[in-house]
Amino acid sequence: MKTIDKIYNYKLEVKKSKFYAFLSPYNLFEKTLYELKQKHPKARHFVVAFRYLNEYGQVVEGSSDDGEPKGSAGRPCLKVLQGHNLINVGVVVVRYFGGILLGVGGLARAYGDSVNMVVANSDILLYEELLEEFLEVDYNLSSKCEYLCKKYGIKIIDREFLDGIRYKIQGNKEKLALLRSEM
Repeated sequence: MKTIDKIYNYKLEVKKSKFYAFLSPYNLFEKTLYELKQKHPKARHFVVAFRYLNEYGQVVEGSSDDGEPKGSAGRPCLKVLQGHNLINVGVVVVRYFGGILLGVGGLARAYGDSVNMVVANSDILLYEELLEEFLEVDYNLSSKCEYLCKKYGIKIIDREFLDGIRYKIQGNKEKLALLRSEM
């Protein structure tokens, strides 16, 4: 599976209609949709599709045509996300109607093409499941702990200063195991 870590966009014009595709990490999806609706008040449609992993490791996905003919917009966008095996992402396609009807097939192609282009112009990352855990160390081991976290690409989310230092860290299973073995 693959994912992204920031928002990407692409503009496509088809028979005077403009399609602005915004691909975002799923944790920014709702905020992105809200901001786009504020930024583009005259846009006719805000078509969405998303895929994410829930807490049980199951893929949850969905889409919305937002007033376009049924199956002509959201579903083609979702198919592109599935085809690229993207996870924990959402896409919003903002459409400005250009005055020429595209038909159901033309709409499906235009929406699918706009999402394909934003994916093609994005930095795609290999998805890895990240785990969060706590690690408690004595003060004299704090510099070693922080050095090893940096070395293995483990993110330090929080530090709590008690009798020692309690770190809240995030990383994949293998990197966390390496850190524990060296501490």
